[in-house]
Amino acid sequence: MNEIALQDSVEKTIFLLRGLRVMLDKDLARLYEVDPRALRQQVKRNIERFPGDFMFQLSREELDFMVSQNVTPSRKRFGGYLPYAFTEQGVAMLSGVLHSKRAVQVNIAIMRAFVKLRNILGAHKELAYKLKELEDRIEKHDTEIQSIFDAIRQLMAPPPEPLKKRIGFHAD
Repeated sequence: MNEIALQDSVEKTIFLLRGLRVMLDKDLARLYEVDPRALRQQVKRNIERFPGDFMFQLSREELDFMVSQNVTPSRKRFGGYLPYAFTEQGVAMLSGVLHSKRAVQVNIAIMRAFVKLRNILGAHKELAYKLKELEDRIEKHDTEIQSIFDAIRQLMAPPPEPLKKRIGFHAD
């Protein structure tokens, strides 16, 4: 697999779960070209390297949500177990557990994908801020335009009927 195809493949397997960008063990195993059971076994043998903020197991609800959102085709894909999700730090820690040239290449591609994603999100935050500024400015203009329309409507309204003076003697 060439570097561009690997990068593209990595980017498609990064998901947002529990507010974190993660990769699933099955996808990592495919990228590393190892059996998913072997990957999980290596992780379990080195579990002290994977605290809760590096790796966690999905709940049934999270897996059902991923299936319902077409992130994963079906629960069968996982062979009846709940998959593990690895954060960027967890993926980096995998490089210390898996010792192969392929693992090094894949880890480099994954780290680049996470950096690219962070850069994209940073650009989106800046764009969102500028959009909010523009909305505020337009909102201000909307109120000014509304007051202009109100003034025009007042000018277009027919003048009130002048009070007619009563002729004759008044008994007030």
